[in-house]
Amino acid sequence: QVQLVESGGGLVQAGGSLRLSCAASGRTYYTMGWFRQAPGKERDFVAAISRTGTATYYTDSVKGRFTISRIYAKNMVYLQMYTLKPEDTAVYYCAASFLETYYSPNDFSNWGQGTQVTVSS
Repeated sequence: QVQLVESGGGLVQAGGSLRLSCAASGRTYYTMGWFRQAPGKERDFVAAISRTGTATYYTDSVKGRFTISRIYAKNMVYLQMYTLKPEDTAVYYCAASFLETYYSPNDFSNWGQGTQVTVSS
């Protein structure tokens, strides 16, 4: 059974840090990504990392604050978040693609259940 399981969410004050983890099981994925959905809003792309880990992609609002990484052999992907802001509050979803690298948010075919990140001001 294909499964993506996120962990590491929580409540943090503005300016704080969190690290999200995603464990993939069932098969080996190529490109992995993180998305987020704030209350009343659509799910938005946050970051992606290619199969080899040599290429990373970020939405503009998180560049310089978030870092995506992976351990390919362990089917793990991480999102290190620094200098968190209240507007980062959302449910964060791990996503998986069978493409070598990232082209668009539509690449992703498998999704986790999400983990809540709440940033207080």
